[in-house]
Amino acid sequence: MQTNLERMIQLADEFFHVKNDPSQLSIDESVMEQLRALHRSAIQEQTNENGPIAWLIVIPTTKSVMEQFLSGAIGEREILEQTLPGGCYDALYLCSVLLLPEYRGKGIARNLCREAIRSILADHPVRSFFGWAFSPEGRRLAQALAEEFAMPLKWRAAETAP
Repeated sequence: MQTNLERMIQLADEFFHVKNDPSQLSIDESVMEQLRALHRSAIQEQTNENGPIAWLIVIPTTKSVMEQFLSGAIGEREILEQTLPGGCYDALYLCSVLLLPEYRGKGIARNLCREAIRSILADHPVRSFFGWAFSPEGRRLAQALAEEFAMPLKWRAAETAP
């Protein structure tokens, strides 16, 4: 039987196809360190006795970097490269949320996102959200969060999606 961690890795591979798209973030220790350098809440997870059940990445950045991303001029990797630690961030990229199937529909992902967003908002003047939805559930979650936090949400164009 697979561990929760193995299932989460498989879920990420199935949804994001990172191995087939070098412009996407491939999460490893180095990338995790870069994300944490931007903000302590950029990476969040919820675990149980069997390991992770939910995982999310929210990247604090600037609107100008995100506008480049939306246009397709840069990919996710460049978002991280162009966002310097210690900066003043006015945008959030709702990068990824993964949740094991048996935990869906219980508010876990939304609550985890809320905590991360509130923490980042306490430190930065974020005024807008950006996303690149890979699933209808991801789109609905991002839209609900944008509404809850009363911020505009912009999406990467469909033709640049995987």
